[in-house]
Amino acid sequence: MSGHQKIREQEGRRDAEHELIRQGQAGDRDALQSLWQTNRRWVAAIVLAHRPRTIDVEDLMQDVAIKFITKVDTLRDVEAFRPWLRRIVINVCRGAARSHKHTLHLSTGPASSDDDDQRGSVNVPAADGQSADEQVALSDSARRVLHQVMSLPAEYREPLLLRSMRGMSYQQIGEVLELPVTTIETRLARARRMLREEIGEEVWSEGT
Repeated sequence: MSGHQKIREQEGRRDAEHELIRQGQAGDRDALQSLWQTNRRWVAAIVLAHRPRTIDVEDLMQDVAIKFITKVDTLRDVEAFRPWLRRIVINVCRGAARSHKHTLHLSTGPASSDDDDQRGSVNVPAADGQSADEQVALSDSARRVLHQVMSLPAEYREPLLLRSMRGMSYQQIGEVLELPVTTIETRLARARRMLREEIGEEVWSEGT
């Protein structure tokens, strides 16, 4: 496929998405369902990048989906749909963190060992049509890489997850994060370098 054909194809997909947004804002539930299914995988990567470590990804995804459906009529510019949806994700994650912190303050009992185990775990967002229980288990090296990714600052963690787990192009990541492609390239290069320094070249190659 030539460069011009790719551009036309991308423009066609974008126009189709914009039309779905308008239909969804007009009350078309099928359009909203289609929009969610199209975008939920990269949304899950954003959730993973920002979630409180003690809260399950699938629970946060449900909260994001509800916010998306109930607030889509507040979107004024269809061109800004993906950054708008990302901000919803971040607000949901922040709200969950505040609620969880408040719950911990109210708790009078000691944390269980199960809670400690869950706090240190990392769950990968399920693919379309899968529940968390239906995911294929990651290899030990992949889990180690993912654990290190989650220790990176958010400005590096977020684009790296979108790129490595969801296969988004630099341009697509830039559109979601509202950043120039050159900034995305720089942050990804730095993120990969930091990971290689932490886990070594061999484990990085096996886990990605």
